[in-house]
Amino acid sequence: MKKILLSFSLCWCTLLSAQEYKSEVWGADQGNGTYKNPILYADYSDPDVIRVGDDYYMTASSFNCVPGLPILHSKDLVNWKIVNYALSNLYMDGLETANFFDTSQHGKGVWAPCIRYHKGEYMIYWGDPDFGIYVVKTRDILAKWDKPELVLPGKGRIDPSPLFDDDGKVYLTHAWAGSRARLNSIITVCELNSDGTKVIGEETLVFDGNDGINHTVEGGKFYKKDGYYYLLAPAGGVEMGWQIALRSKNIYGPYEMKKVLAQGKTDINGPHQGGLVETQTGEWWFMHFQDKGAYGRIIHLQPVTWKDGWPVMGTNDKNYCGEPVKQYRKPNVGKKYPVETPQESDEFNSHKLGLQWSWHANPQQAWGFASANGYYRMYGQYYPENFINFWNIPNLLMQKLTAPEQTVTAKLTGVFINEGDKMGLIMMGWDYSYIAVKRTSAGYSIEQVICKDAEQKTPETKVAEISLNNLKVEKRLNYKTPIDNVHFYLRVQVKDGGICTFSYSADGKKYQTIGEPFIARQGKWIGAKTGLFVMNKEGGSSRSWLDVDWFRITK
Repeated sequence: MKKILLSFSLCWCTLLSAQEYKSEVWGADQGNGTYKNPILYADYSDPDVIRVGDDYYMTASSFNCVPGLPILHSKDLVNWKIVNYALSNLYMDGLETANFFDTSQHGKGVWAPCIRYHKGEYMIYWGDPDFGIYVVKTRDILAKWDKPELVLPGKGRIDPSPLFDDDGKVYLTHAWAGSRARLNSIITVCELNSDGTKVIGEETLVFDGNDGINHTVEGGKFYKKDGYYYLLAPAGGVEMGWQIALRSKNIYGPYEMKKVLAQGKTDINGPHQGGLVETQTGEWWFMHFQDKGAYGRIIHLQPVTWKDGWPVMGTNDKNYCGEPVKQYRKPNVGKKYPVETPQESDEFNSHKLGLQWSWHANPQQAWGFASANGYYRMYGQYYPENFINFWNIPNLLMQKLTAPEQTVTAKLTGVFINEGDKMGLIMMGWDYSYIAVKRTSAGYSIEQVICKDAEQKTPETKVAEISLNNLKVEKRLNYKTPIDNVHFYLRVQVKDGGICTFSYSADGKKYQTIGEPFIARQGKWIGAKTGLFVMNKEGGSSRSWLDVDWFRITK
């Protein structure tokens, strides 16, 4: 009988693990053969996409966040799931110091990647604007990736894309960051060795966007079709730009140019920078981002029609330039697949941290540990010397916003070892706000804190503080030391426009609002994120800890 029960239990666990996650707050698949844009209402900046057989894989910029280079999987280009990361940390060759990313290097790190599959190998190229162009490879996209390699060192080299030509030669195109190189809006091409890891030829200028028309050209992706080399690149800037296509019969040009996607009469601003992909049935699609301020760079999917050898994107084209679609039929991939969305809510029942979570730097010893006991434990970290605000606090466990409106609620148990230690729920960006439970000399209190222009070292402002007398507290002994297990719930409700209202509860049923509304603001090249933290007031004191029972995203 025990064997039968064990077998049933294992089968049931396997069934549960195979179930698709469906968001309560955003879904692109309309269930009737159509989809709506954005397909991902989340900050997956500078996306790129490939197809390998019947599987589609996407990656995106991750900047200073760890783990880096998220890998998302889909069967139909509309329903996506986070399946892995190509970078488990940001310890790489070529850095000024090996621990450069042990602190919060906002806006630095992993810029605009390009994912490719060649001869049984997956590879992602990206540019670090301070150190150069890297590549990381694997033969199993779901496993641990190989150590990254520095392909082309130097400041300002960004947005790389390789092309594996029919004759066996390998080329690399990339753009230039004006903030580091003191020049931009140009695209160069060079030849690589056969495995695409080292430059063996000089860089050649193939396009200059300093023509008074196509300023801020960057993010180019290399393709070859019907004898033409294509470079698909954004121009005009992140917020109000457009997509251009360059083509030539020669890898080094000269290249013809046409604008192939622009906002037109739609409300989808700056439709550009992404990846082109062909389905199993011969359809072509273009995945790109739209800048939505606090929500980051959200992802859209456009149909592509080849017209006179030009990839016209979207619909209602005029002179080869299309407009973005708001709703359209789903891609024809030969089969129908279930509705699925990237993971959000977390019950913390696994021995591994969920793939929706990331830190602002390389995680250090004892920031947190997953547990199969039904919680994630975070340990208190110490404030840096001369602390001003949370901009340089790296131990923030956070995830992306995933819809224009959502409610974030966390069930928490804290052990506050020292007076002044605090545990909170934060909405992080250039401006941020959090609510936190804090141990005081009289017991416990909850406070709301707001900080504007955090990068400019603006001090925090305490908006409200309330004494807590109704918390459930379990008295325990840790050997001879008395400790309190304090139970509480924290919540932030996000309304359209990023308007946040914080509240708390002692029982998870009745919530009380605290403080004042806060308008979320994006971070440096990333959208606002929400998550948790634990801070010890005094350096070197015994660490407090926080057990996260669950973290749920609801309407």
